[in-house]
Amino acid sequence: MKLLSRAFASAFTLALATPSLLTAAGNDWPRFLGPTGAAIVTESKIPLKWSDTENLLWKTDMPGPGASSPIVLGDKVFITCWTGYGDKPGADNMARLVRHLLCLSRADGKVLWDAKVPSAAAEDPFTGFITEHGYATHTPVTDGERVYVFFGKSGALAFDLEGKQLWQTSCGTGSGQRRWGSAASPIVHGNLLIVNANDESQTIFGLDKTTGKIVWKAEGDFGMAYGTPNILKREGVDDLVLAVPQELWGMNPDTGKLRWYATHGLTGNVSPCLVPGGGAGDTVYVFGGFPATRSTAIKIGGKGDLGPKAILWDSSSSSYVPTPILKDGHLYVINDQGFAICIDAKTGKDVYRERAIMGSRGGGKPFYASPVLIGDKLVCVSRRNGAFVLAAKPTYELLSTNEFASDTTHFNGTPAVSGDLLILRSNKAVYCVGTR
Repeated sequence: MKLLSRAFASAFTLALATPSLLTAAGNDWPRFLGPTGAAIVTESKIPLKWSDTENLLWKTDMPGPGASSPIVLGDKVFITCWTGYGDKPGADNMARLVRHLLCLSRADGKVLWDAKVPSAAAEDPFTGFITEHGYATHTPVTDGERVYVFFGKSGALAFDLEGKQLWQTSCGTGSGQRRWGSAASPIVHGNLLIVNANDESQTIFGLDKTTGKIVWKAEGDFGMAYGTPNILKREGVDDLVLAVPQELWGMNPDTGKLRWYATHGLTGNVSPCLVPGGGAGDTVYVFGGFPATRSTAIKIGGKGDLGPKAILWDSSSSSYVPTPILKDGHLYVINDQGFAICIDAKTGKDVYRERAIMGSRGGGKPFYASPVLIGDKLVCVSRRNGAFVLAAKPTYELLSTNEFASDTTHFNGTPAVSGDLLILRSNKAVYCVGTR
């Protein structure tokens, strides 16, 4: 047990046990990777082709850039960005850094309100890797009554649906040793907002979502864990599950206390979210690692150390940032080398490996956004080379490639699906794709 004796020494205080937010109305996309954190939509009539002139219903320019993903609640779209520092040439005064939470009309993209949050603490400087994603990387989450955001060293905040700030709670102001910034998105469980403040304080927080008060916290040295936690229901019990370097943790989401853990071989940093196994919920798939990426299947549950028998398979086929998709016994991966990979979820063996991008325009990692499964199609948004639509089947088939040629900025956010609409974001704008 490499990390856990320190990491959970201070978990404390029992929270009210209420059901987790796992479902949403048909048009809602309330959190990162959708209602269940799996980025799966069973049915939608989103078009196969789009561009600046085809199937674009609206476009809204943003005040500044951002790598977060849009979320949708009813007739509203919520998105974050930042301005004042590092967002344009000459913006070199960190004291002017401001985050924005914007509310757009789902119908036409009109900006309904813009809540501005001045930086509450000195951030990591806009140099090196942080220039790849910036200061608005965490995706908001909503419980239908409020919208919650995590702005790194400026803390977690809650807003009502009219844009009024309700509370702000610091989750630490520290930095990881590499000063890469933070990325994990908050999630809602019952009366709690759960925040992975890995970079800021090496702490996972359970905050009262009504007041922002700390209900529990689990702190320690758990390394570079950039993934968003998820709530998995197993045999009627909710587990808060998070992959960290070398370990997978299963926690009581109401108290922050550790229930079980498994040791795996992913080192360095773990950025993708874990992939739920579906069915009985006793298997999860973990991707990531640095400098070498790997993937592994882990049988979860029980108490304490699950031991080596919990590792079902281990593979060198993996993803560095995007979270893969599980469908019909196959894992679909878009990786940082531009390959589309299909993995047999039972054995870990590659079914296919095909190059989706032949060299990324502008260099760097070609994919940050996670694929989204819409029916039998995978929508894979690259950073600079457009969006690729693949058939979600164990034979590689590229169905279409789409791009907004007028926008040469990065597309780092995972798209949201709202009914028959696909909502994408770049560093410049938010786009709504659909048919009239």
